[in-house]
Amino acid sequence: MSIVNCPLSIASASCYIHLSFALKGVAMIALRENIAEMAGYVPGFQPLDVDSYIKLNTNENPYPPSPKVLEAIAREVGEGLRRYPDAASRLAREEAAKVYGFDPSWIIMANGSDEVLNNLIRACAGEGEEIAFINPSYSYYGTLAEVQGARVRTFGLTENFEPEGIPEHYDGKLFFLTNPNAPLGFTYSQRYIADLAGRLSGILVVDEAYVDFAEESSLELVRSFDNVVVTRTFSKSYSLAGMRLGLAIARPEVIAALNKIRDHYNLDRLAQAAAAAALADQPYFLECVRKIKETRAWFTRELEQLGYQVIPSSGNFVFASPPDRNGTRIYQGLYDRKILVRHFTDPKLAHGLRISIGSREEMERTVMALRELGPGR
Repeated sequence: MSIVNCPLSIASASCYIHLSFALKGVAMIALRENIAEMAGYVPGFQPLDVDSYIKLNTNENPYPPSPKVLEAIAREVGEGLRRYPDAASRLAREEAAKVYGFDPSWIIMANGSDEVLNNLIRACAGEGEEIAFINPSYSYYGTLAEVQGARVRTFGLTENFEPEGIPEHYDGKLFFLTNPNAPLGFTYSQRYIADLAGRLSGILVVDEAYVDFAEESSLELVRSFDNVVVTRTFSKSYSLAGMRLGLAIARPEVIAALNKIRDHYNLDRLAQAAAAAALADQPYFLECVRKIKETRAWFTRELEQLGYQVIPSSGNFVFASPPDRNGTRIYQGLYDRKILVRHFTDPKLAHGLRISIGSREEMERTVMALRELGPGR
């Protein structure tokens, strides 16, 4: 666990140690060995007094959800809550079908895209079987695989952000490709992704959590390749991180398999209403995306003028390295000024910071703070 990402990590670790000793009896014996030994995923720090911070550490959208989303949720609050939601999330899937151009049978709604990622591993990778992903990217893939007892294989990146070491034919059960990459922000070309899909005997999962801030998507590859699955989230571009909404688009036979293992009421009535309304209000969605991309371009220019090295980003964040390549120094300096960004202790990433794109005002205040911190030695 990274202390810079969670100021309470030392106290939390202490509590965990005491809890572990308390559970040394039957409870610990009953746990699967891989669960007892694994380290859990550490999300970005979520302060309880969140309104006192400029929060740029978890890639949340700085703008509120569409007013139509709030209206849809309000309509569901009341008598309807005593009834179970639609198990098939039909209205949300129908709206997604309109937006993405697929029949609803090719779409599954999820409790955040993490649910789809988890269920893909559960459906495809048995204990001891292998899944793979690029490092660095979304490290939660590895955590989900450990829970299943699957083996994890990672492939690195060259200095030009090209994957290296992937064999001409890869036989693993799943290959996760985060596009745009997180935390770095660059994108893989559709030509590369198509070539990769043809080299896999298993499923290629293109995790498009940030694709709405990019210029192109892999959705058409789902029609061309029977082993391509595309996942999306509503947390970023639709401003619904608090609702935990996601979806996947894949061949109907893959969707049918995922439906077998998901929780039968995986989305509550409020979440389904929010998803359908958000998808239906494309003008609002497009305007929010436009503003974030515009602010991203402005912020990138400001960082470069301060001497930062910034990777060209297609997400709602940038990965930037200060002139002295001391990411810890900048993280702490911003934290002291009540500005939260994400710092990773992984040696491949520790020199920089992932900074979410907030409102223009928030980013202007962040630039002022970075000027105060200076270039370092």
